[in-house]
Amino acid sequence: LSFGLLYPAYNSYKAIKTKNVKEYVKWMMYWIVFSLFTAVEMLTDIFLSWFPFYYEIKILFVIWLLSPWTKGASILYTKVVHPQLSKHENEIDSYITQASDKGYNSLLQFGSKGIDCLVNGFTVGASKVVANFLFLFLFLWRHFTYKLF
Repeated sequence: LSFGLLYPAYNSYKAIKTKNVKEYVKWMMYWIVFSLFTAVEMLTDIFLSWFPFYYEIKILFVIWLLSPWTKGASILYTKVVHPQLSKHENEIDSYITQASDKGYNSLLQFGSKGIDCLVNGFTVGASKVVANFLFLFLFLWRHFTYKLF
Protein backbone atom coordinates (compact mmCIF):
# COMPACT_ATOMS: atom_id res chain seq x y z
CA LEU A 1 0.00 0.00 0.00
CA SER A 2 2.62 2.54 1.01
CA PHE A 3 4.97 1.69 -1.86
CA GLY A 4 2.40 1.63 -4.64
CA LEU A 5 -0.05 4.31 -3.53
CA LEU A 6 0.96 6.63 -0.70
CA TYR A 7 4.51 7.46 -1.81
CA PRO A 8 3.49 8.18 -5.42
CA ALA A 9 0.44 10.13 -4.27
CA TYR A 10 2.56 12.36 -2.07
CA ASN A 11 5.13 12.90 -4.82
CA SER A 12 2.33 13.70 -7.27
CA TYR A 13 1.04 16.27 -4.81
CA LYS A 14 4.53 17.78 -4.54
CA ALA A 15 4.89 17.90 -8.33
CA ILE A 16 1.57 19.71 -8.68
CA LYS A 17 2.34 22.06 -5.82
CA THR A 18 5.77 23.05 -7.19
CA LYS A 19 4.44 23.12 -10.77
CA ASN A 20 7.41 21.02 -11.86
CA VAL A 21 6.30 19.78 -15.29
CA LYS A 22 9.01 17.12 -15.53
CA GLU A 23 7.97 15.55 -12.21
CA TYR A 24 4.30 15.93 -13.09
CA VAL A 25 4.76 14.00 -16.35
CA LYS A 26 6.83 11.35 -14.57
CA TRP A 27 4.10 10.73 -12.00
CA MET A 28 1.33 10.79 -14.61
CA MET A 29 3.18 8.03 -16.48
CA TYR A 30 3.47 6.10 -13.22
CA TRP A 31 -0.26 6.39 -12.47
CA ILE A 32 -1.21 5.25 -15.97
CA VAL A 33 1.09 2.22 -15.80
CA PHE A 34 0.04 1.46 -12.22
CA SER A 35 -3.67 1.57 -13.10
CA LEU A 36 -3.11 -0.84 -15.99
CA PHE A 37 -1.05 -3.08 -13.68
CA THR A 38 -3.91 -3.04 -11.15
CA ALA A 39 -6.46 -3.97 -13.84
CA VAL A 40 -4.29 -6.85 -15.07
CA GLU A 41 -3.53 -7.88 -11.49
CA MET A 42 -7.24 -8.39 -10.77
CA LEU A 43 -7.34 -11.08 -13.47
CA THR A 44 -3.94 -12.65 -12.85
CA ASP A 45 -4.52 -12.98 -9.10
CA ILE A 46 -7.25 -15.51 -9.82
CA PHE A 47 -4.98 -17.77 -11.87
CA LEU A 48 -1.47 -17.10 -10.56
CA SER A 49 -1.85 -16.49 -6.83
CA TRP A 50 -0.77 -20.07 -6.14
CA PHE A 51 2.54 -19.47 -7.95
CA PRO A 52 5.51 -19.41 -5.52
CA PHE A 53 6.71 -15.88 -4.70
CA TYR A 54 3.88 -14.35 -6.74
CA TYR A 55 3.19 -11.59 -4.22
CA GLU A 56 6.89 -10.91 -3.71
CA ILE A 57 7.32 -10.56 -7.48
CA LYS A 58 4.43 -8.06 -7.56
CA ILE A 59 6.05 -6.00 -4.80
CA LEU A 60 9.38 -6.01 -6.63
CA PHE A 61 7.59 -4.96 -9.82
CA VAL A 62 5.98 -1.97 -8.07
CA ILE A 63 9.35 -1.00 -6.59
CA TRP A 64 10.86 -1.26 -10.08
CA LEU A 65 8.10 1.02 -11.40
CA LEU A 66 8.79 3.58 -8.66
CA SER A 67 12.56 3.55 -8.62
CA PRO A 68 14.24 6.71 -9.93
CA TRP A 69 17.24 4.57 -10.93
CA THR A 70 15.35 2.08 -13.08
CA LYS A 71 12.60 4.47 -14.27
CA GLY A 72 10.38 1.44 -14.78
CA ALA A 73 7.12 3.34 -15.20
CA SER A 74 8.66 5.68 -17.78
CA ILE A 75 10.15 2.76 -19.71
CA LEU A 76 6.90 0.79 -19.77
CA TYR A 77 4.89 3.86 -20.67
CA THR A 78 7.11 4.96 -23.58
CA LYS A 79 7.81 1.46 -24.95
CA VAL A 80 4.46 -0.28 -24.46
CA VAL A 81 1.56 1.78 -23.13
CA HIS A 82 1.83 4.97 -25.19
CA PRO A 83 2.27 3.18 -28.55
CA GLN A 84 -0.69 0.89 -27.84
CA LEU A 85 -2.94 3.69 -26.62
CA SER A 86 -2.02 5.84 -29.63
CA LYS A 87 -2.73 2.95 -31.98
CA HIS A 88 -6.17 2.22 -30.48
CA GLU A 89 -7.17 5.69 -29.28
CA ASN A 90 -10.12 6.12 -31.68
CA GLU A 91 -11.54 2.70 -30.81
CA ILE A 92 -11.19 3.35 -27.08
CA ASP A 93 -12.88 6.74 -27.41
CA SER A 94 -15.72 5.12 -29.36
CA TYR A 95 -16.19 2.41 -26.70
CA ILE A 96 -16.16 5.00 -23.93
CA THR A 97 -18.79 7.10 -25.75
CA GLN A 98 -21.00 4.03 -26.34
CA ALA A 99 -20.61 2.87 -22.75
CA SER A 100 -21.38 6.36 -21.49
CA ASP A 101 -24.55 6.59 -23.59
CA LYS A 102 -25.67 3.08 -22.70
CA GLY A 103 -24.72 3.62 -19.08
CA TYR A 104 -26.84 6.75 -18.82
CA ASN A 105 -29.80 5.06 -20.51
CA SER A 106 -29.36 1.96 -18.33
CA LEU A 107 -29.15 4.15 -15.25
CA LEU A 108 -32.43 5.82 -16.16
CA GLN A 109 -34.06 2.48 -16.98
CA PHE A 110 -32.87 0.72 -13.82
CA GLY A 111 -33.60 3.79 -11.74
CA SER A 112 -37.21 3.88 -12.89
CA LYS A 113 -37.52 0.12 -12.39
CA GLY A 114 -36.02 0.49 -8.93
CA ILE A 115 -38.51 3.21 -8.03
CA ASP A 116 -41.37 1.07 -9.37
CA CYS A 117 -40.19 -1.90 -7.31
CA LEU A 118 -39.82 0.30 -4.26
CA VAL A 119 -43.32 1.76 -4.66
CA ASN A 120 -44.85 -1.66 -5.40
CA GLY A 121 -42.90 -3.23 -2.56
CA PHE A 122 -44.04 -0.49 -0.21
CA THR A 123 -47.70 -0.86 -1.17
CA VAL A 124 -47.53 -4.66 -1.03
CA GLY A 125 -45.57 -4.48 2.21
CA ALA A 126 -47.97 -1.94 3.69
CA SER A 127 -50.97 -4.05 2.71
CA LYS A 128 -49.35 -7.10 4.34
CA VAL A 129 -48.71 -5.11 7.50
CA VAL A 130 -52.34 -3.94 7.55
CA ALA A 131 -53.58 -7.48 6.87
CA ASN A 132 -51.38 -8.88 9.65
CA PHE A 133 -52.54 -6.16 12.01
CA LEU A 134 -56.19 -6.90 11.20
CA PHE A 135 -55.62 -10.62 11.65
CA LEU A 136 -53.96 -10.03 15.01
CA PHE A 137 -56.71 -7.62 16.04
CA LEU A 138 -59.48 -10.07 15.08
CA PHE A 139 -57.66 -12.95 16.74
CA LEU A 140 -57.24 -11.00 19.97
CA TRP A 141 -60.82 -9.68 19.78
CA ARG A 142 -62.20 -13.17 19.31
CA HIS A 143 -59.96 -14.58 21.99
CA PHE A 144 -60.96 -11.97 24.60
CA THR A 145 -64.63 -11.84 23.63
CA TYR A 146 -64.80 -15.63 23.75
CA LYS A 147 -63.40 -15.55 27.28
CA LEU A 148 -65.82 -12.86 28.38
CA PHE A 149 -68.97 -14.54 27.13
